[in-house]
Amino acid sequence: MLNWRPVREIEERTRQIELRTRQSELRTKRIEERTKQIENETEQIEKETEQIRKETEQIRKETEQLRQENARLRLLNAKTRHLISCVDQLCFPPESSSIHQIPTAPDCKPS
Repeated sequence: MLNWRPVREIEERTRQIELRTRQSELRTKRIEERTKQIENETEQIEKETEQIRKETEQIRKETEQLRQENARLRLLNAKTRHLISCVDQLCFPPESSSIHQIPTAPDCKPS
C-alpha cells in the first residue's frame, strides 16, 4: 500500500506557501500604494512650502516698502509742522493781538 501522507503534507505546505505568497503580494501592493500616496503628499507639501516662501518674501518686501514710506511720511510731517510753526510766527507774532490795549498813564490808578 502506498503512503499518501507525505503527498498530503507536501500539498498542505504548498497551499500554505501559496497563501503566504498571496498575502505577501497584497502587503507589497498596499505598501506600493501607500508609498505613492506619500510621494504625492510630499510633492504637494513641497509646492505649498515654495508658495509660502514666495508669499513670505513678498511680505518682507512690502514691509520694507511700508517702513520706507513711514519714514518718508514722518519726515514730511516734521517739515509740515515746522512750516506751520513758521507761518504762525510770521502771521501771528506774539506781540500782536486782535484786542488793542489802551495804554494807561503812569499816574493813573486802576479802577
